[in-house]
Amino acid sequence: MKHLIWKLVLPMTIISFVIFTKWYYVEVVDGAYEILTGFPVPYMCPCWHTSLCLQIFVSGLLIDILTYLAFWLTITFILNKFVVRIKLNKTVTLILLSLSGLLFAGMIFMGSLSDNIYTWNREFEIKKLETGYKFIWEKQPLPDYNK
Repeated sequence: MKHLIWKLVLPMTIISFVIFTKWYYVEVVDGAYEILTGFPVPYMCPCWHTSLCLQIFVSGLLIDILTYLAFWLTITFILNKFVVRIKLNKTVTLILLSLSGLLFAGMIFMGSLSDNIYTWNREFEIKKLETGYKFIWEKQPLPDYNK
């Protein structure tokens, strides 16, 4: 099972973490409308002091990553133990490791921007207006609550 964790579970965790997420259209108390991102809890939103930077909430990020990891560990364990013995061939392993490495490098690059703000918890109150799920290539519909 140890080789499956390194060759299947971790790459699938990274790939699914980057590709699939949930968005929250919220009203920040004493503020404007904002979009938060993260599944199952929001861990990221745009910064308010400058564009192209992020506010990242570390506790939410850890919860989200551990949720994805637990999901893929459970699926892999059940399939490997009770359904069919998983044997990865080298091509599949190479594709998974390459794709996850590329996505992980992109996450590290985005996370290392000097204007990003890291806090342990979200330091502002929100009122959820609308939520939805999306893949990275989809745009979420934004309702206009300013009317």
